[in-house]
Amino acid sequence: MIISKQLENTLSSTLRAYSVHLFTATGAILAMLAILEAAKTDWDAMFFWLMIAFIVDGIDGPLARRFDVTDNAKRIDGILLDLIIDYLTYVFIPAFALFQSGLLSGWTGWFTTLVITFASSLYFADTRMKTADKSFSGFPSCWNMVILVLFAIQPHFWTITVICVILAITMFLPIKFIHPIRTKRWRMLSFPVTVLWVIFAVMATLEQFDIPGQVDYVKWGIMLTSLYMLFAGALQMLIPESHSATTSS
Repeated sequence: MIISKQLENTLSSTLRAYSVHLFTATGAILAMLAILEAAKTDWDAMFFWLMIAFIVDGIDGPLARRFDVTDNAKRIDGILLDLIIDYLTYVFIPAFALFQSGLLSGWTGWFTTLVITFASSLYFADTRMKTADKSFSGFPSCWNMVILVLFAIQPHFWTITVICVILAITMFLPIKFIHPIRTKRWRMLSFPVTVLWVIFAVMATLEQFDIPGQVDYVKWGIMLTSLYMLFAGALQMLIPESHSATTSS
């Protein structure tokens, strides 16, 4: 009876763990749906699927830790699976969309797209990607977010090129970028700001990136929340953490 109960618990744990892998793998389906829409230049539909993939990516990590997929579903490497899908949804498809969008002129389209994909492939293989406080060392290749902001704001093509090149360089510099959930410091601010960013991103997508003047707050909202997420980590490096805050965390 005891052995039967133990076997039942083991099978249950294994099933839950593999279910998490299956949930993570839905990101590949979402990536395919996104690139099919990108091929048709249906940007609002593309970003819709990328947004769903972004949400799946935010959920599967806590689930994987909750159900201990490393021990209970060893046949599938969850980290590798996650990286493959992240490269598609965070890098490859957004870079393709930027090239196809017409926001870049002449050779800058080719140059910027190749810089994004080349540099990001190296970053995804960097063993020093994560810091001790669960942040990222260097810009974490969140090109899906960057490209969405560029679609919403539509700056000059030279501005887009410079922004993308600078962010690509910062992937390999010792600059901290926060994870809105896993970085404990300022999390009470970072998480709501991330939620606001998602809301503004959805609003921009629903407007099909043709935002009327009377709702410029969408552009300002997405810019300000993006700036916070870009620079919060660097500010944390510059501002020493108080002893009391360290103890409480």
